[in-house]
Amino acid sequence: MGLHFSVQEFLNRKSKVIESMKKDNIDALLMFRQESMYWLTGYDTFGYVFFQTLVLDRKGNIILLTREPDLRQAQNTSNIEDIRIWVDKDGANPTIDLKIILNELDLKGKKLGIEYEAYGLTGRNALRLNKSLENYCIIEDKSDLITKLRVVKSKEEIVYVRKAAELADKALDEVWRHAKAGVSESKILAEMNKVIFEGGGDYPANEFIIGSGKNALLCRYQAEKQILKNPDQLTIEWAGTFRHYHSAMFRTIPIGNADPKHIKMHEACVQALKNCESKLIPGNKIGEVFDIHAKTFDELGYKKARMNACGYSLGTTFSPNWMDVPMLYTGNPYIIEPGNIFFMHMILMDSENELAMNLGETYLVTKNGNERLGKQKLDLVIL
Repeated sequence: MGLHFSVQEFLNRKSKVIESMKKDNIDALLMFRQESMYWLTGYDTFGYVFFQTLVLDRKGNIILLTREPDLRQAQNTSNIEDIRIWVDKDGANPTIDLKIILNELDLKGKKLGIEYEAYGLTGRNALRLNKSLENYCIIEDKSDLITKLRVVKSKEEIVYVRKAAELADKALDEVWRHAKAGVSESKILAEMNKVIFEGGGDYPANEFIIGSGKNALLCRYQAEKQILKNPDQLTIEWAGTFRHYHSAMFRTIPIGNADPKHIKMHEACVQALKNCESKLIPGNKIGEVFDIHAKTFDELGYKKARMNACGYSLGTTFSPNWMDVPMLYTGNPYIIEPGNIFFMHMILMDSENELAMNLGETYLVTKNGNERLGKQKLDLVIL
């Protein structure tokens, strides 16, 4: 089996989940988040786009219900021994197969936790699931049960995040090497992905964000690929990814020369990032990190240009997004702990002048503070 963690690591995780289930008076957990399945068993697939669930009861029984194409996927990548297949056919209803499993585990009339907050559980399937379980058992939304456990990374996980950070650094080297007037954004993306894959990395959970000119003000990937001009501005957000663990970075790079406003915006981003670092320490609430971010930008006159969040947890995530929870926004009460991984992004989008400036780095929270995992300079690089 292609397991990426030790036997003891998986045993520890399973014990934590069962302990949380007992604490919440849950007799079984129906997992639909691929992140939960991967974290708990090693199961690695994108088959979650179809109906698929992993059932864990308080006795420790684990049963996967999936489609035929994922049978060998589960056998090769996970420690799951009991794999059930629902058959593709017109009018197929896999919740019927699920009920068979629940009956085997003697869960009729019991309390089941369900991961509703999952990209793999579509609205239609959720309605079908609820109807199937009506008058059969008690159901409760437990989308965050495993998610909360995943927020603090183990030593084995941190090894993978560090490797992802190394790949992200190498990708930035390629940006600096290739980004100049006359070069296509496609070329830059190709070179970045080349070094990540050659370094043993994976596909990220979402596309790299890249844009120049007016598209440098976008915070999402879009399909237009432009040729860099002189002068120009290039915004790029990317992640090194290893064993599905992410380490993200964010930069805006002036091409040809920098507008004086670019320089001031970059200085503000550096100051905001440093101030956020001072708050990203054990015992603080992550809402405090956002608040110092907002205070810094607002006092420097960038209130209209900043965002209403300044980062999020990072770890092992699957498409369509590498963002994980908790998120850094005002009032978030999550208490920062050693082992947390956070991506902090300082984003300024000046729509009036059509200027962008972004600076983002990934941090590991330590007992005494935090460590920036990327080793590249924070200077404004003009190409």
